[in-house]
Amino acid sequence: MSTTVESAFDRTADEVNEEIRALWLRSGGTLSVEQREEYQRLVLEWAAAAPQPV
Repeated sequence: MSTTVESAFDRTADEVNEEIRALWLRSGGTLSVEQREEYQRLVLEWAAAAPQPV
């Protein structure tokens, strides 16, 4: 299993964060197995897109 995050296009951390928030709203606060997998993918994508401290 690969631990790298590959995205079809580069998104900002803010854009990924919005998708994470939307996922939680759609789920009503409880994630299914499929939604957890999506959440984990999004969190990795968010971490890769977040600005790194200097």
